[in-house]
This record gives sequence, structure tokens and C-alpha cells, in this order.
Amino acid sequence: MRGMKTRGPQLVLVRHGETEWSRSGQHTGRTDIPLLDDGRRMGELLAAPLREWRFAEVWTSPLSRAAETCALAGFGDVAKRRPDLMEWNYGDYEGRTGDAIRADRPGWSLWKDGAPNGETAADVGARVDRVIADVRAVKGDVLVFAHGHLLRVLAARWLGLPPDNGRLFMLGTASISVLSLDGDGTQPVIVTWNDTTHLRG
Repeated sequence: MRGMKTRGPQLVLVRHGETEWSRSGQHTGRTDIPLLDDGRRMGELLAAPLREWRFAEVWTSPLSRAAETCALAGFGDVAKRRPDLMEWNYGDYEGRTGDAIRADRPGWSLWKDGAPNGETAADVGARVDRVIADVRAVKGDVLVFAHGHLLRVLAARWLGLPPDNGRLFMLGTASISVLSLDGDGTQPVIVTWNDTTHLRG
């Protein structure tokens, strides 16, 4: 699907490689957790599939787990760091798992309730809306390296859905997802989602 000859510009989303906290399920917002050795290997394995595109722009979250994934995939020299691509600010829930949070706050959902002293889904949606506006101003394909929850909100907003609908899109570490427009260039669509086939080598 990536090799289609006739298509509109594409937005390619890459979630960073694995970290200690992504492996354990801890909410990792602004804490600058480094990649694990497995995460660095994932970054290197992204290089081959991403060579199928010629990108007009490459943007990365400034957090090291995303920026290092970007560099390992071969785009460190051309990437622009964008603060709007930083992960959801989890506030008081930073570093905690969902189960641990719900033990204190039964029924809690990040998507519905947000995080105390952090962000709501609407806050993250406002940030990704700025990114999407800039993507649509670029002539050509755009590559983005960022984070799981942020990219799920971005996908929802690309499709014109409310930010909390990002809960519907699962996203693995070092996955590749592709967003674009349909044939007449008006309807935002998902081309591929959560592709991790490159990690099986």
C-alpha cells in the first residue's frame, strides 16, 4: 500500500522505540526516559521501510526517546524538533500505570478525565491541530516521530473526530502509520495503521 504511484501527500507517523516505562505500562509524559537496547534496535529497523518515501519535512518531538528513534532511522540530520509533538502531560499521574491510578480512583480514564495538574484530551487536541495545519501547508510527504497517546489524538483529529476518540486507535512502539486524503483530495483517511512488520526481522 505504501508504494502507490498515484496518491496525495501522506503524513507518516512513527512512535518511538521501546523504553523501560513503555514496556512496564507506566505513563511517560515529559520524563525523558531513554530508549532500551531493544528500542534502539527498533529505531534502526525503521530505516528500511521509511526509505520508500521522499519526505518534504521531518519533525520530531524534542524528547530523547523520539529524537533518538528519528536519528537511528536515518533522519537526525534533517529533523526539526517541535514542542507540540511532546507526549501528553500526565501531571500527577506521571510514571504510574493505569491499574495503579484506578486503584486510587476507580473508573478513571485518561481519555475522559485527563490528568490532575496535567493535560486533558482537548488540550492535546489543540496542540495536534496546530501540527495538522502545518502538515497541510507542506507540498509533499511529512514524517513525524512522536509518542503513543499524542499520535492517537493526532489520528483522531486528522479524521475530524473529537480528541478523545484517540482511544480507539492502538499504537505499538516503533510502529509506522500513514494518513492521507482520499482520491478526490477532500476526505482525510487512514492508509495504514500500527504497522510493525519491519520489526520481525
